[in-house]
Amino acid sequence: MLMAHPHPELQFMHLLPYGAVIHERGVQFVVFSRSATAMRLLLYNNVNDIEPAETIRFNPDTDRWGDIWSVFVPDVGPGQLYHFQADGPFDPESGQRFNDRARLIDPYAKALAGTFQPSPDGIIRPPKCVVVDDYFDWEGDRHLKRDLSETIIYEMHVKGFTKDETSNVEHPGTYLGVIEKIPYLKSLGVTAVELMPVHEFPILDIHGKQLDRPNYWGYDSMAFFSPHRGYSSQSYPGCQVVEFKQMVKACHQAGIEVILDVVFNHTCEGNELGPTLSFKGLENSVYYMLEAGGKYYKNFSGCGNTVNGNHPIVREMIFHCLRHWVHNYHIDGFRFDLASILSRDRSGNLVPNPPLVEAIAEDPLLADTKIIAEAWDAAGAYQVGSFGSQRWAEWNGRYRDDVRRFWRGDPGILGHLATRLSGSSDLYQPGGRSPYHSINFITSHDGFTLNDMVSYNEKHNEVNGEGNRDGDNNNHSYNYGVEGPTRHKGIQKIRERQIKNQLATLMLSQGVPMLLS
Repeated sequence: MLMAHPHPELQFMHLLPYGAVIHERGVQFVVFSRSATAMRLLLYNNVNDIEPAETIRFNPDTDRWGDIWSVFVPDVGPGQLYHFQADGPFDPESGQRFNDRARLIDPYAKALAGTFQPSPDGIIRPPKCVVVDDYFDWEGDRHLKRDLSETIIYEMHVKGFTKDETSNVEHPGTYLGVIEKIPYLKSLGVTAVELMPVHEFPILDIHGKQLDRPNYWGYDSMAFFSPHRGYSSQSYPGCQVVEFKQMVKACHQAGIEVILDVVFNHTCEGNELGPTLSFKGLENSVYYMLEAGGKYYKNFSGCGNTVNGNHPIVREMIFHCLRHWVHNYHIDGFRFDLASILSRDRSGNLVPNPPLVEAIAEDPLLADTKIIAEAWDAAGAYQVGSFGSQRWAEWNGRYRDDVRRFWRGDPGILGHLATRLSGSSDLYQPGGRSPYHSINFITSHDGFTLNDMVSYNEKHNEVNGEGNRDGDNNNHSYNYGVEGPTRHKGIQKIRERQIKNQLATLMLSQGVPMLLS
């Protein structure tokens, strides 16, 4: 008679087949590279170490399985710092950019520690990856599962929300600072916060120097699985993981959902002139869309490169990343930046039923998760009203423009306003969607604030040194007599009234309202 063996309890503790996976006796380090001829694991003792304390060489006969390199390191655990390093061809003309001196961030790293360090020898030393234990006492916390029809979204920047001293918080500009301001969020009546990018992004240049124009918004991802270390109140490796989870848990206890703005369309490695920090040094031609020949990068993002989201390997990574944030961080939803890029095939062509967009919509683990598309990109794609399936909601750029034009007094706009007020049926009814597929907004992190809308006829982005070239030129704004701030009481009064008019329009429209912090 066959003996029945007890089955282990079903757990979702190791959703990720790559990265640093903790076991009882050590850690398994796993990374994909098809074209690498050798792989090394660099282990560090301290965040500020310039050189690794130990270098472990992968044995290609025992540590390589197809295109997956995997090595078990005993007697290491949570908090261990590491990089990968890969040998392979440097042949930009064929799309290969291996650099055997580059220290590479693990694409699946769950946290980063430290900053870019000085590189007098020309070797770029990026922040170090951290082995993370995913355990956290959620005390029974689950996703709130609020219907879109009951949702009011508040778009905010984690640091900007509390960094000013007028916020009166103990931990300004941090995840913990957000917790302190939850009573304020409740007083506004919002039901969800949409956090501008919290994935890791550079805060120093690649040589460890302060940037002349710091990347404040965060739309330049460096590690998709890692919460940004710059928003934590402490500095020990991995502290941001704990504090981020504390923030989500506190928001849920207050009945507030947490939505992440995710930027899967490009990375901070830039174009052919940019640094090799991670993806370029592991399999450049897989992770990025390249022009014919492979030397140059397609640039549908407007940021130098374009993530090759519908390549099976990259699609799998994005898929795993979303599951990671939902399972390990209890995230309630995602807003996909320049989502139309996800609708492009590996050659950059827009295709019907793109595999990644469909996989996100159909994934059972994401079934209770809000998925919202910014349904356009920087190369002319515009899919508002037609992005993906009925699972997808969309930022409604048509709503924004028509409401702005109406309150500016443009002629012939009344019919358009009526359509926007009643749920944009021209966009959503043909596909069998409801008004709640429309995320209505008048302002967002892109372009003018609501005060700018009633204060300027033209954009004035001179301070950032870009010669006023960046930003949209068509803001549909009006200054009511004076360009910029004024002490004129009459102009101040009409500006205040117009702000209230636009906010009232937003809250009275059919659809999901989104306010900008």
